[in-house]
Amino acid sequence: MPGTGRGGQAVERGVARTALMVAAARAIETHRPDSLARDDYAEHFVRAAGTCESWPLRPHEVPAGDDDPLWGRLGRYFGLRTRVLDDFVLRSVRAGARQVVLLGAGLDTRAFRLDWPEGCVVFEVDQDPVLRFKQDVLDNLAATPTARRVPIAADLRGDWETALGNAGFDPESPSVWLAEGLMLYLPGDAERRLIDAVDRLGAQGSAIAFEVKLGSERPEVRSSAVYSSAKQQIGVDLLTLFDAEPRPDSAGHLESGGWVTRVTTPFDFARTFGRGPEPERDDALASNRWIFATRT
Repeated sequence: MPGTGRGGQAVERGVARTALMVAAARAIETHRPDSLARDDYAEHFVRAAGTCESWPLRPHEVPAGDDDPLWGRLGRYFGLRTRVLDDFVLRSVRAGARQVVLLGAGLDTRAFRLDWPEGCVVFEVDQDPVLRFKQDVLDNLAATPTARRVPIAADLRGDWETALGNAGFDPESPSVWLAEGLMLYLPGDAERRLIDAVDRLGAQGSAIAFEVKLGSERPEVRSSAVYSSAKQQIGVDLLTLFDAEPRPDSAGHLESGGWVTRVTTPFDFARTFGRGPEPERDDALASNRWIFATRT
């Protein structure tokens, strides 16, 4: 079904195209012998997009393996991030939260592939074309969610809180929030508003995980093979998609509001699992931070 589906063309351009890049990486990760995360839906999104026919979806289709800057190094990063956030959200709901909010949900399939406790609801917030493309692919697969799933078409740069409330979100009950690969592309003001909203809506017992980049990258880092390979191989120019404004201290803001925060690097988890990217010279991943916060 290449090129089919409502919203198919929109998801193949700009920031939305990065969701397809991550989906391809998840497909490759799924079929690795030492896989950290499994997503059997991921490859179907890539196949449904008309401009991604040449993208690899299996490890053997990446001849250089982990030495390939895009599908090896960055791909393993996405696989590691998927596993870490899977573990985080499952720990949070098993601790009692029953509302999960995926901010910039993209082609996330956690509502379908995770083993949710009874009574969980997963709110997926993203722009309408992305959600429509995703729904078409899932409908063609006759996919059935393992939790109650509520897609919410909204722009995270605007008023998405009203739509979330109208969809049944309860600010008096604990909630879990994921912003996976989102903050990198948001203007600073939009990130501040988003964190403010989570601070307002996150009741006691709530948790959030998100990813940021610290500071501006040196020219040597901006010319790294990770960035150039993404641009050359699949037409994704991450450097132009990343917002160049100074980033707010979102972790510090949450901490000042009573959240307990933990700031980590992806390399911390690569060491924990024994898989994933290791630091290298002029590293495009060196400034990435994964932030976890809970309201106790």
